[in-house]
Amino acid sequence: MSALGRRLRRQFGPFQEIARTAWQNRDQPGYAWRILNHGVCDGCALGTAGMRDWTIDGIHLCWIRLNLLRLNTMPAFDPALAMDAAALAGRSEADLRQLGRLPAPMVRHRGDSGFRPISWADALSLAAARIRGIDPQRLAFYLVSRGTANETYYVAQKVARYLGTNHVDNSARLCHAASTTGLKRTIGFAATTCSYRDILESDLVVFFGSDPANNQPVMMKYLHLAKKRGTRVVMVNPYREPGLERYWVPSNVDSALFGTAISDRHFPVRVGGDIAFVNGVLKQLIANDWLDRAFIADRTDGWAELEAALAEQSFEELEDRSGLSRAAMLELARLYAESDSAIFVWSMGITMHRHGVDNVQAIADLALARGMVGRDGAGLMPIRGHSGVQGGAEMGCVPNVFPGGRPTDEGGARRLAEQWGFPVPAWRGAYAAEMVDRAHDGDLEALYCVGSNLFGVLPDPDYVRRALERIPLRIHHDIVLNPQMLVDPEETVLLLPATTRYEMAGGCTETSTERRVIFSPEIPGPRVAEARDEWRVLTELAARVRPDGAERLAFASTAEIRAEIARVIPLYDGIERLAREGDQFQWGGRHLAADGRFGTADGRARFVAVTPPERRTRPGRFRLNSRRGKQFNSMVFGERDTLTGADRDAVVLAPGALERLGLSPGDRVIVRSETGELAGRAVAGPVEPGTVMMFWPEANVLVPRGVSDEACGIPAYRDAEVEVLAATRPAGPVAP
Repeated sequence: MSALGRRLRRQFGPFQEIARTAWQNRDQPGYAWRILNHGVCDGCALGTAGMRDWTIDGIHLCWIRLNLLRLNTMPAFDPALAMDAAALAGRSEADLRQLGRLPAPMVRHRGDSGFRPISWADALSLAAARIRGIDPQRLAFYLVSRGTANETYYVAQKVARYLGTNHVDNSARLCHAASTTGLKRTIGFAATTCSYRDILESDLVVFFGSDPANNQPVMMKYLHLAKKRGTRVVMVNPYREPGLERYWVPSNVDSALFGTAISDRHFPVRVGGDIAFVNGVLKQLIANDWLDRAFIADRTDGWAELEAALAEQSFEELEDRSGLSRAAMLELARLYAESDSAIFVWSMGITMHRHGVDNVQAIADLALARGMVGRDGAGLMPIRGHSGVQGGAEMGCVPNVFPGGRPTDEGGARRLAEQWGFPVPAWRGAYAAEMVDRAHDGDLEALYCVGSNLFGVLPDPDYVRRALERIPLRIHHDIVLNPQMLVDPEETVLLLPATTRYEMAGGCTETSTERRVIFSPEIPGPRVAEARDEWRVLTELAARVRPDGAERLAFASTAEIRAEIARVIPLYDGIERLAREGDQFQWGGRHLAADGRFGTADGRARFVAVTPPERRTRPGRFRLNSRRGKQFNSMVFGERDTLTGADRDAVVLAPGALERLGLSPGDRVIVRSETGELAGRAVAGPVEPGTVMMFWPEANVLVPRGVSDEACGIPAYRDAEVEVLAATRPAGPVAP
């Protein structure tokens, strides 16, 4: 695609999305409009209610929400389609999704050619009979974060613990678990410290490994206005994201016509080199005394240890590991020093490493060094990509933390048992990837998935498939078909049709990136007759498994769930009052630590001395990095990325790297790692010379399994070393 073609596609693409969405929903235009106008967005975690928010005036509507809309309005597919699983297994995730909603409970036993409908009573009886005899250590629950409500998270983890297991996790594990852990260790809060409106008031916004133009498009409207007010924007990323260079905001006339120049500076850090770069910036701040020493003395601990550790790290070492010069480190330090306020934003480019927690802690060090927490225009922002990410962990839907942040130890279990009235297991459960390992080893007998496509999002998909095939009972509670449902059963696979958040009786809530808990009302419209709310099914299943104490799980409505959340999770005091469209509150207020006290036991923040990892790449090899195209999480909506103009088989290399390999743009190539290989097409792009950029999740076939951040369990998606070969060369495994 030509440069002009890419520009026109980016400039006018949003208007094409509106037209396409109107056509897709032509059978339910009224219902689609009511969802857009009254429901809380089920896309990213910016948290628009209807088409407005609490940050700026005007209409907010992005391509992600438009593409997700049809999931909520389409009718159910004919159950006969599911009778031939082999035929369905040959279809892509996108093709399966477009078939329609799951029509009814369906079952497939070992040896069956496909699924057949059964009644809800039979489905629950079958599941309960199997789970009743299982050791709780061999039972697991996994929830997707897309559109999942706080109420569903809370009930799911309570049901899991009622049944005696802490093996419960959600898809935030695969994106921001490192942020939760790193922030908890440094500032005592596992959340964004500021609000969206602070972006409009900040002197400097630094994006580390984040692409809001693609993943949180409404954020670009904030940046457009911030740029008008003089905010400087910096990008620290191995790839120069085109959406952060120039962006066309369709609802702002001047931006829609001419575009908005966003980024003032791009620092092309090496994959895995963020800590080295940040530490270099810190050394420059120290050398020039560009610090807030009063803040450091009055509100933090650990500075002396950090300063001593940095003194032992030479600039030569930091340059080598970051791929950036000390002059670049000084440049960012000066930009930072010249700014009275700064916000540091990051996403999966920071977290998806074996040292993701350390990455987050280094960024926190950078913010604390100049007192950029607890005041206007300043803060730490792990920007969320799913509307359910922030609430999942806070509801306790994780294996290592109970609701409200209590650890899964004897003390935490005892306190929760007193509130719930039944024994609670006191051991750390398995993280998502560990659940798959347990399944592969024959140590998992039942897996209940609310949404999700583990087969599509975890490293080494072939291994994940083999693991899923070994689970005797798999339950998939979802709104549409996806590939993991079609993995052959070891014994039994149950498909259960779910409601969407807009169909949930009594309404529900989500928690946004800025900690805003927002009520989303039930939207009147057509319904899939057999679809049921996930929380209701979970409680009924638990009651069938253990009827003697089922009254302790009995909720008559989502309002009753919210009332219990308020009692069990102090941060969520106020959720019990949310009942109507527009109801919301922001836990912690506009700023965390606004009173000078952090969330640690003594109220003081902690500097953490972090050593940059040494990950040398062998000659002729590259570090794999991945990005998302026209997609929402693993749900792909287009084969061509609107922002880059690249197709999904693109293998993006620096022009010099292509030349060294004897390749030209458009050449067919094989990208190979010790785990697998993937065919693609060479593309020249603005990427750090030692990096190869590919689309996620296709690139997961190259990512080694069993490598994760030990502190939080997030798989190391950005740890693979790969080689790029002309497609005509003989295939074979890469030597590890």
